[in-house]
Amino acid sequence: RRTGRSGRPRVARYRVPPRLAKAPNPSPLPGSTTTASTPTSLAFETRLLSPNPPETKTTTTTVGSQLRSPAAAADFSPRTGGAAGAAEMASSMRRRPSRGGGGPGAAAENWERLVRAALKRDRAGGAGASAAAAHAGAGAGLASAVPPSLGRTTNIEQILQAADDIEDDDPNVARILCEQAYSMAQNLDPSSDGRGVLQFKTGLASVIKQKLAKKDGGSIDRQNDIEVLWNFYLEYKKRRRVDDMQREQEIMRESGTFSTEMGARAMEMKKIYATLRALLDVLEILVGQAPSDRLGRQILEEIKKIKRSDAALRGELMPYNIIPLDASSVGNVVGFFPEVRAAIAAIQNCEDLPRFPYDTPQLRQKDIFDLLQYVFGFQDDNVRNQRENVALTLANAQSRLSLPNDTEPKIDEKAVTEVFCKVLDNYIKWCRFLGKRVAWTSLEAVNKNRKIILVALYFLIWGEAANVRFLPECLCYIFHNMAKELDGILDSSEAEPAKSCVTNDGSTSYLEKIITPIYLTMSAEANNNNDGKAAHSAWRNYDDFNEYFWSRSCFELSWPPAENSKFLRKPAKRKRTGKTNFVEHRTFLHLYRSFHRLWIFLILMFQCLTIIAFHHGKINISTIKVVLSAGPAFFILNFIECCLDVLLMFGAYKTARGFAISRLVIRFLWLAAISTFVTYLYVKVLDEKNARNNDSTYFRIYVLVLGGYAAVRLVFASLAKIPACHRLSNYSDRSQFFQFFKWIYQERYYIGRGLYESIGNYARYVIFWLVIFACKFPFAYYLQIRPLVVPTNIIVQLHDLQYSWHDFVSKGNRNALTILSLWAPVVAIYLMDIHIWYTLLSALVGGVMGARGRLGEIRSIEMLHKRFESFPEAFAKTLSPQRISSRPVPQDSEAATKMYASIFSPFWNEIIKSLREEDYISNREMDLLMMPSNCGTLRLVQWPLFLLTSKIMLANDYASDCKDSQKELWHRISKDEYMAYAVKECYYSAERILKSIVDGEGKLWVDRLFQYLNESIGRDSLLVTINLKKLQLVQSRLTGLTGLLIRDETADRKAGVTKALRELYEVVTHEFLAPNLREEFDTWQLLLRARNDGRLFSNILWPNDLEMKEQVKRLHLLLTVKDSAANIPKNLEAQRRLQFFTNSLFMDMPEAKPVSEMIPFCVFTPYYSETVLYSMSELCVDNEDGISILFYLQKIFPDEWANFLERIGRGESSEEDFKESPSDTLELRFWVSYRGQTLARTVRGMMYYRRALMLQSYLEKRYLGGIEDGYSALEYIDTQGYQLSPDARAQADLKFTYVVSCQIYGQQKQRKAPEAADIALLLQRNEALRVAFIHEEDGVSSDGQAIKEYHSKLVKADIHGKDQEIYSIKLPGNPKLGEGKPENQNHAIIFTRGDAIQTIDMNQDNYLEEAMKVRNLLEEFRGNHGIRYPTILGVREHVFTGRLFFDYSVILPTIDMFCIFSVSTCSILFCYSVSSLASFMSKQETSFVTLGQRVLAYLKVRMHYGHPDVFDRIFHITRGGISKASRVINISEDIYAGFNSTLRQGNITHHEYIQVGKGRDVGLNQIALFEGKVAGGNGEQVLSRDVYRLGQLFDFFRMLTFFYTTVGYYVCTMMTVLTVYIFLYGRVYLALSGLDHSISRQARFLGNTALDAALNAQFLVQIGVFTAVPMIMGFILELGLMKAIFSFITMQLQFCSVFFTFSLGTRTHYFGRTILHGGAKVDMMCSFLPILFV
Repeated sequence: RRTGRSGRPRVARYRVPPRLAKAPNPSPLPGSTTTASTPTSLAFETRLLSPNPPETKTTTTTVGSQLRSPAAAADFSPRTGGAAGAAEMASSMRRRPSRGGGGPGAAAENWERLVRAALKRDRAGGAGASAAAAHAGAGAGLASAVPPSLGRTTNIEQILQAADDIEDDDPNVARILCEQAYSMAQNLDPSSDGRGVLQFKTGLASVIKQKLAKKDGGSIDRQNDIEVLWNFYLEYKKRRRVDDMQREQEIMRESGTFSTEMGARAMEMKKIYATLRALLDVLEILVGQAPSDRLGRQILEEIKKIKRSDAALRGELMPYNIIPLDASSVGNVVGFFPEVRAAIAAIQNCEDLPRFPYDTPQLRQKDIFDLLQYVFGFQDDNVRNQRENVALTLANAQSRLSLPNDTEPKIDEKAVTEVFCKVLDNYIKWCRFLGKRVAWTSLEAVNKNRKIILVALYFLIWGEAANVRFLPECLCYIFHNMAKELDGILDSSEAEPAKSCVTNDGSTSYLEKIITPIYLTMSAEANNNNDGKAAHSAWRNYDDFNEYFWSRSCFELSWPPAENSKFLRKPAKRKRTGKTNFVEHRTFLHLYRSFHRLWIFLILMFQCLTIIAFHHGKINISTIKVVLSAGPAFFILNFIECCLDVLLMFGAYKTARGFAISRLVIRFLWLAAISTFVTYLYVKVLDEKNARNNDSTYFRIYVLVLGGYAAVRLVFASLAKIPACHRLSNYSDRSQFFQFFKWIYQERYYIGRGLYESIGNYARYVIFWLVIFACKFPFAYYLQIRPLVVPTNIIVQLHDLQYSWHDFVSKGNRNALTILSLWAPVVAIYLMDIHIWYTLLSALVGGVMGARGRLGEIRSIEMLHKRFESFPEAFAKTLSPQRISSRPVPQDSEAATKMYASIFSPFWNEIIKSLREEDYISNREMDLLMMPSNCGTLRLVQWPLFLLTSKIMLANDYASDCKDSQKELWHRISKDEYMAYAVKECYYSAERILKSIVDGEGKLWVDRLFQYLNESIGRDSLLVTINLKKLQLVQSRLTGLTGLLIRDETADRKAGVTKALRELYEVVTHEFLAPNLREEFDTWQLLLRARNDGRLFSNILWPNDLEMKEQVKRLHLLLTVKDSAANIPKNLEAQRRLQFFTNSLFMDMPEAKPVSEMIPFCVFTPYYSETVLYSMSELCVDNEDGISILFYLQKIFPDEWANFLERIGRGESSEEDFKESPSDTLELRFWVSYRGQTLARTVRGMMYYRRALMLQSYLEKRYLGGIEDGYSALEYIDTQGYQLSPDARAQADLKFTYVVSCQIYGQQKQRKAPEAADIALLLQRNEALRVAFIHEEDGVSSDGQAIKEYHSKLVKADIHGKDQEIYSIKLPGNPKLGEGKPENQNHAIIFTRGDAIQTIDMNQDNYLEEAMKVRNLLEEFRGNHGIRYPTILGVREHVFTGRLFFDYSVILPTIDMFCIFSVSTCSILFCYSVSSLASFMSKQETSFVTLGQRVLAYLKVRMHYGHPDVFDRIFHITRGGISKASRVINISEDIYAGFNSTLRQGNITHHEYIQVGKGRDVGLNQIALFEGKVAGGNGEQVLSRDVYRLGQLFDFFRMLTFFYTTVGYYVCTMMTVLTVYIFLYGRVYLALSGLDHSISRQARFLGNTALDAALNAQFLVQIGVFTAVPMIMGFILELGLMKAIFSFITMQLQFCSVFFTFSLGTRTHYFGRTILHGGAKVDMMCSFLPILFV
């Protein structure tokens, strides 16, 4: 039991269950409204109070036996009236079995024991320092124990919560509510069959028994329960001033203004409304529908009246996500923003709409969504979800226009048109591609209201489409038809349901009629893939379904879709619908088919170079004729590619478009004919050449044919690929002649059109590849091909070679195998070394780009110190809005710096506070790193103390040794600018502090003293006025004074200050000042009398002002701290973060917009069942070596552990000490979890975005004139409490949302998994966090069969800290048809908001200082990055951890030590352990995520690699989402988002001024698994249609970059291994056959060194070492030359080549295996095989 303030026991609290009641209450039990007789009441009370009632046996029934017998204990009804009811209860008790004990008494005791234990923990946790933990404990009550089967259909949970809230006010009323809750539970599930119902009833009975026990055995008269409840309701409402609050709310709602005081009371009012609602519901049940007495009728009439009129009673309790649109609420500030009010008004504009039924009176006005729901039958929660989505989208578009705020805000036409064009852009392009007219006549003819309706319709279609969201063009087809239906309905006077959505029973349901048939077909096809083991050609994936709508034949599907159509045909044994446009056959031939231009180019170049080499480098007519043999080779190679098109299309011919088949046939016939003709011509040319006559007719014809074909090909290539010709290409499309030949040259898809870039970008990557070719082909000619020409000719002419093995293979064929052994490695290296040249040039280009981008300028803490003075100005100009940073700058440079410092300091201080909260720095370090506000009256810039530490001591030393003038002394001090700042600040601070704490004669002395000093400084005679030798003595006295002033005021301390001031007076007057001034002060009568009378410094004015207290503390630290600045902060991670942040201030980034005008965004994290928060049992358990996780972390993070103990107020503590304090235990669990790859760490990091936005919004209003609370830019800015500002919180919520898609959260809650409790804790600690999950429940189909029903749900923490369901949208079936992660993302993406969405994995992290730059990053969407706006913004990663301690008992014996590594590509690269694996993996990762992606974006081929990229949300959700989900083929789901974005004319950029943390496992097994997963994913990409289309549709040079940075990298890796095999087997053949020795002997005999060199060409195999150049370049750029050299040498000494060889072998194995056989399970040892051969 929990004891309340009055000493009475309160209702036990527990964690909240998932489902909240929505259905009406069940009918009351019989006799619930009748008067109970006295004997029955006594019997009922006796039964509750007696531990062993007379009717039962004395044996006890255990909780386990109750679970085994659901009908056993505790099924009694307190509301069952009469003797019959008592007899029924007694009979029920007697019927219960007894296994080893009996009766509900023991069950109740067991329950109570558990309750007491839980409440003991709750009480201890609530008393802790953690407010979040206390909040979490507050939300745990008996209401949380309501089973889902009961909570889903009743409001038992709300009733029990109300009982708990009013327990202190009236326990009798609480008892009534508990009894009614029990009655409802018993009526709904009398046999306790539901999961957890029996335990719930037992616990509730125990609570009721406790309440009855307070009567001391007296009877309870239930006859007056109704009257008691009614009187309490009226009294409660009066005492809480509910009527007054409602009137105030109505006034504010009409005025459109928000009161901070009212917002603070909103949470309290919600609880009051919840209690009132529960009381009314219970009263309504008790009174019944037909009351017999007058009081009952009066109460019922009053209840009905209240429910009709009191909208606030329901409105304030209506769950909402961000904006309370379903019912007005004054507790939410967002609804008062002008742009939000304008958006809501636009949605509610129904003036020109047809009439339609509307049955939601007074909660809100009807709007366009109600019309669409009535017409098409969308689900209620889908409508609520998209109503908010559209309102926020319109509001944010309006806010970006920076319009003046009107009294009645209206949505602007520009904002509506912007949203309309962006949302329906894909639909408009789809209609143009198919030659169909859009659903409206013209954009100009569509008014503002119609545009909003069409946008709303599209979002409603999308929001309920489930898995069909992966088919964007299918959604276009659905929207097209539904928009046409809607158009006809809107033109009528009265709306009617759309015929396409009318079900068999006459209702309307979009889900049932439109989505479910498509889903069932996709589900049947997915089931046909045999869990991913079937061939891709055996079933249709998402792409096949979507591409059906790329041709006009899709309109043959009719509307609504005909179930007997081929599209909806479910696969049968012999009858199934084939693939669409493409078939993913498992073969390496896809590499040639997709990138045939590359292979043809390399083969032809090799052919030409070899011919020239064999002609001794002479270019004459004879050589040219032989070189022209490339013509037939070109056509034959193209014909081979055409044959592959024909073969690999097998499986799609039945469903392929006629045009596609026609193109295949035409190309096949054309290439067959032209290949034959050109080959024939060339044979004739060779005949003419061999005949050696002067007739060259065939040669001229041959040249003419080749030249004509090349000219035509060049024209069409230019039209299709070169940007400058694109306009001409569009013009030529008007001609059918040109259309035909362009169609033959390049197949026309809906996607992939217009894959061209600007002239500048095109020239950039063309020149890049021309430089590579200029290096590769001379290298190939002079070092690979030409050296083999002479040895080849000699070997061919050798006839008397002695074979020691056998010669039957080479007999009579001029040593063919010998030639093959010689040339095969060279050819293999020729084909793959282009990747090495790409690597070298990309390293050079990436290094230059990084240097231009100012990366690595601040790479040490010393550099940070030196440049700190420039940080405020850089911050103000980059991270502050222009209207703040562009204020008039004072002419005085120091005043300008002070102004910039005032802008910079609050943000810097919040960064430092966040480092302290994360335990990277100590309290003392925080004090030294904090920066004063610089908004006070002090006449200089105040810098953080860590820059000024020990400067005063050094200045004292300079002064003591000074023998020169004042100017010379100051010149010497000013050489160190921070020493000069320290001296100035010390002087001015001492003057100000002394003047503020004394009065009377003491103040006169201080004024006169500083007057003399200032005059001496002005006359350069300070050395004459004072004795510098005594300066240290003055400092010691001043230090003693400030040491007292920094403490709280007491009488003793005031006396101590008086004494310290008098000592200071004596030292200054008699030792420090010159004799003449000493005499002047000694003869000053006024001062002399005050001294003699003891009045001098007797009245102390203690510095209680916040600014003055900070100044005193700062002066004390300035005088006392002697630490070197190089040691602050000591923690390497803190150093790294500060270095990167300050370095980024000087990088090129867009201007920051005010928070109110920034682009809104959402962070999206998929989660399955990974670790959320580590439990104490996991932390304290020892492994086989006796080491626990906690012990291990204490040793590798000693400074952070010490800082953590300091933060929670503990000294050295053991694990047992923590168990005594639940709050500290929780803090310890979070401390450990924040150092691992956990969801808790990710959530904390992402919520920094909200914190940063709140801070920025809060300060912007103050800087811009004190809009809130009357502050101005020149006043002291205190950021304390900014997180409580309603306006700042609302602004942040409007611009930022965070959704974690916890796929199985519902199942975890049902089985009470610890992950569910931890997720609930995260919800309680983060009010803006939203959790989406898939809820699975049993249902019954229309034909009576049991089925599974699935819902997408979104929950948040309510006012009690419990899960509150916001939306629940029914799905057509199990959403997991494809890969798990993208399906998890897809079901929850409908709950995201904003114009951008950042994809974050659950092993990532974020930092407050990086979150401050998100506004700048989002402005990149409007930046100039080519001819298209960006659609994906690439963000760099910082790898923050390796395999920290997960399964470390397995890893520890095999690796010398765990590696916890931290990689910063901008500052420091280090490892916390001696493991070299971590170092190798981190450096490999570093090279790719920085330099590699920098170059990819520069060459316009960067994709999405699963990194924390930011997507254009509207662009991607209207084009299939942020990933692809087809089974197996899309196993690397993330990169397909990049493919899809590029193919749909998107633009992907990369930005390095902002970073996000990333965890990476670096155990040996984890590295192998990771490499295998990525290589296997690339193997599937080879088979995919996306790679094929990019390879075909990119221009040649862009295609080269794409190939060698995606699948080509793995192809070259595989070829590297194959080259080793080829070389070694060739050497084995030469050695075993004896030819090696024989040819070498011949070479020595002939004196031919070239022949011997050719046989020893293994150096060519070793040129792969150059692939390490990018890594070295990155280190040089960001670490410095010496650190880079040291790092590289260290890697070599650690045998990094062995690791990279292992990695290479692993990639090769999985890549090839996947292409041929798919993702079958393989033996890990297979990946080690290449090592043996290397």
